[in-house]
Amino acid sequence: MEKYFKTKPISEKDSWSLHFLYKNPIGRIILKGIIQPPFTKAAGVYLNSSLSKGMIKRFIKKNNLQMGEYEPATYTSFNHFFMREIKPEARLLTQNKAFLNAPCDSKVTAYPIDENQLFKVKHSEYNLAELLGSTSLAEEWQAGCAVIFRLTPDDYHHYYFIDKGTIIEHQKIAGIFHTVQPIAIHNEPVFSRNAREVTVIETENFGKVAQIEVGALMVGKIKNLKNLGSCQRFEKKGWFEFGGSTVILLFQKNQVKIDSEIERNTENNLETIVKFGQIIGEKLEETHE
Repeated sequence: MEKYFKTKPISEKDSWSLHFLYKNPIGRIILKGIIQPPFTKAAGVYLNSSLSKGMIKRFIKKNNLQMGEYEPATYTSFNHFFMREIKPEARLLTQNKAFLNAPCDSKVTAYPIDENQLFKVKHSEYNLAELLGSTSLAEEWQAGCAVIFRLTPDDYHHYYFIDKGTIIEHQKIAGIFHTVQPIAIHNEPVFSRNAREVTVIETENFGKVAQIEVGALMVGKIKNLKNLGSCQRFEKKGWFEFGGSTVILLFQKNQVKIDSEIERNTENNLETIVKFGQIIGEKLEETHE
């Protein structure tokens, strides 16, 4: 099932500004201020205003966006542009329900969930119970696997349900916004500080799945469309407003087999670049050519 994906190193070679905010004592003092609610609210107001439209052309050029993939529109603000809709034909969606497909465009890593309830993300460990906001819920995923989809500004920022199913639980967990860039992981308990939403879904093909959306530095708003009832495979679940953001899928034991190339890439400190709908695994009990 190997696809020979493109990859990028998991490294701390991020922007100068992130190095300054996390590694410089003065930067860390500034960081404490800019993650507070008044600042994040003001940033959100600006990005939703017509004043922010001037950012759009520079953003397209800097991130080499292929705008032909997106539905044509007249954008009223930067956030309106950031939430742009993709053309249906721009993403290939397989009809084989035994395959696990990426819920979004992203950079992917995959990790086993160990018996000590620790969630490993680039050499750092996070308590799964803290991530989920529930010790009892975390116990249900022991010996399963976690697949982390890290969205960067150049990605399409909508995300989808991976399978037909029923939403059996949904919760919003408030937190101080913190960047999800890799450099932050070595300095702050990123996922325990970020605002996040946890949706537990009883799926038709992959058992009970937890899908977690994680907000980002400053704005990083999560916009989910539903938190109860049924869901369909490839149905839109929601989107992020501006900011690097993360989607996490938790699978229980013996439910899925993640693509071996993605697993090897993670072991070799590489993120795997995927697009929404791309095959990243399959039901464990079924194999395909």
